[in-house]
Amino acid sequence: MATHNAKPVSIDVDAGRRVSGLLQRPTKARCCYVLAHGAGAGMNHPFMAVVADELAERGIATLRYQFPYMEQGGRRPDPPTLAQATVRAAVAKAAKLASGVPLIAGGKSFGGRMTSQAQASAPLDGVRGLVFLGFPLHAAGKPSNDRAKHLADVKVPMLFLQGTRDKLAELHLLRSVVETLGPRATLHVVDDADHSFHVRASSGRTDAEVVLELARTMAAWFFAEGEFVPVT
Repeated sequence: MATHNAKPVSIDVDAGRRVSGLLQRPTKARCCYVLAHGAGAGMNHPFMAVVADELAERGIATLRYQFPYMEQGGRRPDPPTLAQATVRAAVAKAAKLASGVPLIAGGKSFGGRMTSQAQASAPLDGVRGLVFLGFPLHAAGKPSNDRAKHLADVKVPMLFLQGTRDKLAELHLLRSVVETLGPRATLHVVDDADHSFHVRASSGRTDAEVVLELARTMAAWFFAEGEFVPVT
């Protein structure tokens, strides 16, 4: 797999805050995924990088970016208002940097949930769909679907990529959520994967093969017959 160079960019969140980003735009990109990181690791985490590389191989640009707390080296995630403002700023930046291609937004765990909350509050300009890499439906050991209530206000297509061993999303609960959302929501289950999309050796697969599955599934969902149409 060829590695696509990531171009550093800066994103102004508000008058007093600026965060870093990384744009990977392959030649003839067909869409751009605005990719937010999870709560515990930033945009440079190997998982984020390899997902961006695999998507670039399939003609999908990505804009990865930091939340302010991660930019400052903190451990406690930003409050939702600030996190959602950062999502909006990143989407606006992507619209300028990848003009002419459709935008999709979302991300890993916390980043995906902050994106969906922002979209539910007020549609993100130009965003035509959301993709979640491990939606954090509840805290570990505390099954609930309360964190999904806002998804009813999201009117664009959504793709949930979730592992069967994800302790932050009991699969039967997430299936129920997706069914409630109707045709605009699609669930792809990754066998044996945990919240980090790690699989055990006993599964017969490697983590790299799981990332390939994720990228292929996302690309198939992004493109149906050459257009941005969710596969249902």
